[in-house]
Amino acid sequence: MTFKPPYPDASFGEYTFSADKKRLDLEYMFQLLCIPSRYSTGLPPERLPLVIENSLCFSVFYQGKQIGFSRVISDQSEFASLWDVFIDEPHRRKGVGQALLKYIFAHPRLKGIFRWFLMTEDAHGLYQKFDFKTEVYNPYIMMKVNV
Repeated sequence: MTFKPPYPDASFGEYTFSADKKRLDLEYMFQLLCIPSRYSTGLPPERLPLVIENSLCFSVFYQGKQIGFSRVISDQSEFASLWDVFIDEPHRRKGVGQALLKYIFAHPRLKGIFRWFLMTEDAHGLYQKFDFKTEVYNPYIMMKVNV
């Protein structure tokens, strides 16, 4: 196996994007994913480390403070699922979300993915810029199990 350097940080104006999990602000992550809100179903806090460990994580920083996040679950060959895309309210509508998605899709471990999936209640216009469609032309039906 050949050692590959970590995916480099990128900039967008005063914003920095990073795929380095060591840079994650765990308190921010807890507030974002574990506290029930419009954007979170309330992930049990004891599962947060597994979510981080088993996902490709992408953070957005402004003046050294984390203000955004997203993660991808993937086999890194055929499919990838985009989750938890979030930019703090004061930084929205400035192109930061779009720049974050460009950073994610450029990641070398996600290049050439055959199928991308996401579920969202809003921001359809943002995702449509990246060819996500609201019409599903696939005969498969998404199913869900609540445990």
